[in-house]
Amino acid sequence: MSSRHTTTIAGSLIAASFSAVMILSFTAVADDQGPGSSKGGKAVDPAPAGVKPTTTLPGRISVDNSSHKTSITATVKNEGTKESGGIRLLVVGFDGLRVKGVQGCSAMAEKDLPKGSNSGFVCDVGNLAAGKSKSYAVDATFDLSRTGKICLPVQDSAGKKTFWQQGPVPFGASNPSPNAPTTPLLLDTTNKPVSPGGDELPRTGAGSDLLPLGAAGAALVSLGAAGLWWTQRRPRRQPS
Repeated sequence: MSSRHTTTIAGSLIAASFSAVMILSFTAVADDQGPGSSKGGKAVDPAPAGVKPTTTLPGRISVDNSSHKTSITATVKNEGTKESGGIRLLVVGFDGLRVKGVQGCSAMAEKDLPKGSNSGFVCDVGNLAAGKSKSYAVDATFDLSRTGKICLPVQDSAGKKTFWQQGPVPFGASNPSPNAPTTPLLLDTTNKPVSPGGDELPRTGAGSDLLPLGAAGAALVSLGAAGLWWTQRRPRRQPS
């Protein structure tokens, strides 16, 4: 086999291994929130005739184990047969879940926060036509050493009546994954905090799949680099 052909094979191994590692890494951190759910929601004050506000939260979120950041989609919908009139949505965090920002919404003053909450935002939804919905991107942090909850009240524009309230409903994991890049949390599940020595828990979730394949990819890179170096350094056979 010629040195040029050997070099080409080694280079292909390097490219393939890097591609495998990149694909696996992207898959591990992909944020799949799943379908929306109204778990923990209920009507409170009577809404105007023909108006039926509801909310949904994702059935699953992912928390970055390093930064503790997570993204949540909060959706408000009018399931009635008439326009809602002016309404507003509150996004409120409790315990280990702290709301850091909601796109297009204003932070609540500390004095206006509901009792027991740590953060909150007010979203001016306006008038929702029958059957229409509006979604908001929520940036939050989640302290995995604690439990965490979120609450979505839907009120009239003056904030005097609460037509619907979802929560405070928890996000949590019964089997934390401290060694993985992210920890998936399920809606309406009380979080089981990582206990002292939690870094010794078995690897679970995406991390357990990523580690052996990532190691294999690294081995391929090393092998490819060594093969490339060897073919370049090997002296050519002198013609007899």
